[in-house]
Amino acid sequence: MNIWSKLLTALRGGANEVGETLVDGQALRILDQEIRDSDTELRRSKEALAEIMAKHKLAEGRLAKSHEKIAEYEAYAMKALGSNDENLAREVAAKIAVLETSRDTDRQQVEQFAASVADLRRAIAQAEGNIRRLKQQVDTVKATESVQRAQATVAHRYSGSQTRLQTAVDSLERIKHKQAERGARMEAAAELAKEEGQDALDTKLREAGIIADAASAESVLARLKEKAAG
Repeated sequence: MNIWSKLLTALRGGANEVGETLVDGQALRILDQEIRDSDTELRRSKEALAEIMAKHKLAEGRLAKSHEKIAEYEAYAMKALGSNDENLAREVAAKIAVLETSRDTDRQQVEQFAASVADLRRAIAQAEGNIRRLKQQVDTVKATESVQRAQATVAHRYSGSQTRLQTAVDSLERIKHKQAERGARMEAAAELAKEEGQDALDTKLREAGIIADAASAESVLARLKEKAAG
């Protein structure tokens, strides 16, 4: 294969990938439209089923009346035969033959309508099942797509902000360290102020002769006398 054939093959492959990407990008929209169209056709099928069921019911009514009429005229024929009026019985028999022909036509219509109703019921049930499964699959795909987009967004934001997050954590640690140092300095200053205040008070008390000076000769001599006596 020469370089031009390879190039054309690569271009065709790229075009196929672009086409698939465009189709996949519109897949959910296409499926939603297909579901809406299927729902519309299903509704029309149910309307047609209702119309055929109504015709079937009317045909059953006509068939029942045909049976009633035939039974009625059979009773008339029997009475005519009972009266030995064969000519009248023959006329009634002709009427019965016409009624039976009409009855057979009514029965045929009833059977045809019944078969159509059964076929439409099966087709509608199958269509409803297919649409329901398709809706479930579309809902699952949409939910999965939403979850994956959320995960991708979180991952992207985390990867993009990881440095900023670490910088913020480092700043937080520095703030905490500075606060600890400031607190320690404040405690030390308080201790120093307390000690300085105590020393000044002791000095005033010694100068006033209220407490003895531990470093004076008299205090040292008194301590040595207590030690010798002990």
